[in-house]
Amino acid sequence: MTRRALPSSASDPRPRRPSALLRVLRAGFLFCAAGAVLVLAGFAAFLFALEREATPQAPAADGIVVLTGGADRITEATALLTERRGKRLLITGVHPDTTLAEISRTVPATQDQLECCVELGRSALNTRGNAIETAVWARAHDFRSLIVVTSAWHMPRALVELSRAMPDIALLPYPVVARLPRDTGWRGGLASARLLFVEYVKFVAAYVGIGPWPAVTAEVGEGITSPAP
Repeated sequence: MTRRALPSSASDPRPRRPSALLRVLRAGFLFCAAGAVLVLAGFAAFLFALEREATPQAPAADGIVVLTGGADRITEATALLTERRGKRLLITGVHPDTTLAEISRTVPATQDQLECCVELGRSALNTRGNAIETAVWARAHDFRSLIVVTSAWHMPRALVELSRAMPDIALLPYPVVARLPRDTGWRGGLASARLLFVEYVKFVAAYVGIGPWPAVTAEVGEGITSPAP
């Protein structure tokens, strides 16, 4: 009597191996999932560090630098100058058309105080440019320490760029917490989360040495102007 051949699936007890394409897709999924976890973990650590940042007691240094981007930053920086926390103040990233007289209307410092000790940096196009401009200014005055004034969320990236541009100069962070409305709603919360995540990505890029170019508009020394006679 002739035996009927059994189907291969029944005759072979070994499980079928997934196809090469399936293995590649599975590996790609695991790689993306691991990358997403790392990014979210890093972002959480970034937010935790920002939450711990509080405006410190005003330190003292040779000079003060403020990175433009918010009115509160310049107000705080000029207040430090009037308290004699630094000898001179550099406002870096100033628009070419902005004058010291315009700035004096919104800060707690007299025109004489500003004309004495404030210089405007007009060459920087971004945070890396701020760092280059600040390094030239600080070395021109032979400063060995600087108070750095910028927003709390911007401070980590600013310190990375500034440290790279002038590793021999001590940097004392003075983070400024932006004044936000009490009730921003879910749209405001979403916008804040997006802002912080974008800043986190920029911070990571700056940390590994990736940044926009060009960073300055012209010869940096020529872009720094002093209203003092």
